Amino acid sequence: MEQYEPERLSAPQLAAMRRSLRDGRGALTRRSLLRASGTAALALGGLGALSACGIPPAEREGDAAASDDHSAAEKQINFSNWTEYMDVGEDEKSRPTLAAFTKRTGIKVKYTEDINDNVEFFGKIKPQLAAGQDTGRDLIIVTDWLAARIIRLGWAQKLDHANLPHAFANLSAQFRRPDWDPGRAYSYPWTGIPTVIAYNEKATGGRKVDSVTQLLDDPKLKGKVSFLSEMRDSVGMTLLDMGKDPGAFTDADFDAAIGRMQKGVDTKQIRRFTGNDYTADLSKGDIAACVAWAGDIIQLQADNPAIKFSIPSAGYITSSDNMLVPAQARHKTNAEKLMDYYYELPVAAQLAAYINYVCPVDGVAGELAKIDESMASNTLILPDKAMAAKSRAFRSLSSEEETAYEEKFAKLIGA
Repeated sequence: MEQYEPERLSAPQLAAMRRSLRDGRGALTRRSLLRASGTAALALGGLGALSACGIPPAEREGDAAASDDHSAAEKQINFSNWTEYMDVGEDEKSRPTLAAFTKRTGIKVKYTEDINDNVEFFGKIKPQLAAGQDTGRDLIIVTDWLAARIIRLGWAQKLDHANLPHAFANLSAQFRRPDWDPGRAYSYPWTGIPTVIAYNEKATGGRKVDSVTQLLDDPKLKGKVSFLSEMRDSVGMTLLDMGKDPGAFTDADFDAAIGRMQKGVDTKQIRRFTGNDYTADLSKGDIAACVAWAGDIIQLQADNPAIKFSIPSAGYITSSDNMLVPAQARHKTNAEKLMDYYYELPVAAQLAAYINYVCPVDGVAGELAKIDESMASNTLILPDKAMAAKSRAFRSLSSEEETAYEEKFAKLIGA
C-alpha cells in the first residue's frame, strides 16, 4: 500500500532523533523520581456539541476505515504505554487506577510498557498499520509529532465523543486545539511537557532569571548558560522571546531565531547545548541558568532548594503525550471508556500525583490536594490560569521544513 508510506527521514531528521534518544527528551524517564506520599460527572453527548465548548470537529481526508468493534463481546483492552507512566501500588506491582477501572466496568486491561521512544515504537507498528492490519493494541500513547503523523496517514480511528463525556468536559483549554488535531477528533492528551527557564539562585547571586533575552544578553551569566539540544524547545523559546508565535512562524522568523542564538554561541554567552544532562551542572552551579524541562526541575528541587524556575512573560513551549486508538483496533469502545476514565477528577489526580507531569485535566486541584497539597499548588503540575495562558505549541512541520530546520539547528549546536 504505497500510498500510505510516510516520507523517508532525511539525514538531519535522523541526526535529530539520535540526539533525542541519546540524551534529549527521548532519554527522559516519563515521570520524576518523586512520588506522592499516599495513595463528577458531566455528560455532554455527541460530536455535534463540540463547537459549543470551543472544540470544533477536525476535518480530514483519508480517515482510517472503521474497524469491527468487538468491545461488547470481548471485555478487554490492550494498552501500550511508556515506562513509569502509570501509578503503582505500595507493593510496586499493582496498578491501582487500572484495577479500579476493571472492578467498575468488568473490562480487563492488558497493560504493557513497551514504548521506550517514539521512533522505535513507530517502527514496531508501522508494518501492520501500512498493511491495514490490527497492531494488537487498542490504545497507545505517543508524543505530539508522532501523533500528528499517525493521524495524517489515516492510521488513527476517529473517536466517538459520546463515549468521552469527562474528557470532553474536563480537558484543559491549553490542550484543546493542537494544529495537528484541532478538534481532538482522534486524540486526548495523557500529560503535558513544559519547557521553562530554570536557574540556580546561588549561582546567580540571588537574582531571578526569567527571559531568553536575559540568558543571551546578561553579562553576569556569560559562560554559564545552556540551551536544549531539541530544536523545537530552544528555537520555540527564542521565537517567543522575539515576539514571534511558534505556532505560526515563517522561514525568516526561524532564521532570525537561529541567528539570535548563534550570537550567543559566538560571544561564548552560551556554554553548551544539552540534553537532560544539564541537571547535574545546574545543581552544582556550573550552569547558572538554562532552558529546561519542567519534569527535571521538580526532581531537582526536591534535593536542592536553590533550584528555581520561571515562566517568561513572552510565554513558554508545551508539548504533549497523547492517547490514540490505532486503525483496526478490536476494542475501540472499551479504549474510549478507559480514556474517559482518566479524565474523571479523582482518577486524574491519582495519576498526576504519581507521574508529576502537567495534568491536562481541568478542575483537578481539589482532588490532588487530598493526596498532596504541595503538588496541588505546584504550577509545573497544575498550571494556574496565568501560566496556562502563556503556553504555546511549536507548529507542525512538513518533511521539507523539518529537514531544513534541523540542518540549520545542527550547524548551530555543532552536532
